[in-house]
Amino acid sequence: MAPTGRELVVLLDEEHRRVGVADKATVHTRDTPLHLAFSCYVLDADGRVLLTRRALGKTTWPGVWTNSCCGHPAPDEAFEDAVRRRTEQELGLAVVDVRPALPDFRYRAVSAEGIVENEFCPVFWARADGVPAPNPEEVAEYAWVEWADLVAVAARTPWLLSPWAVEQVPRLDAL
Repeated sequence: MAPTGRELVVLLDEEHRRVGVADKATVHTRDTPLHLAFSCYVLDADGRVLLTRRALGKTTWPGVWTNSCCGHPAPDEAFEDAVRRRTEQELGLAVVDVRPALPDFRYRAVSAEGIVENEFCPVFWARADGVPAPNPEEVAEYAWVEWADLVAVAARTPWLLSPWAVEQVPRLDAL
């Protein structure tokens, strides 16, 4: 967080080099600049993955099912620390064993509202014990699912998931 309380995102050039920062509240528009983000898939002790449904008040893809947690690292924050921070803020979960899965993932997607996501978005795995206590401003509901079921949903009914999850799941499954 910036000292003023604003959340900043890191802006990138086409080679994924840092070129500045912007206020998160203003960066996601119809012409969103490329910026740094992350996605995380949280597994439980049984190997199930935590899916979340985005809160209905979200600017983009409200009410859509997606991976466990997404976010933006602060300008001087390590990815692993950002994953831990956001899973605590969004899901009320402490995660361990945070590790990279797709370190070079990048995507661009346009929501039905016309808002563009344009992110260099490394993907991580993490593990958690306990029951999620989601922040209702971020997460409408959640479900622990078998990995094979998520792979099938992404392949057969991609409109049920966020566009980034639809791209990430088959790549993760191929690893």
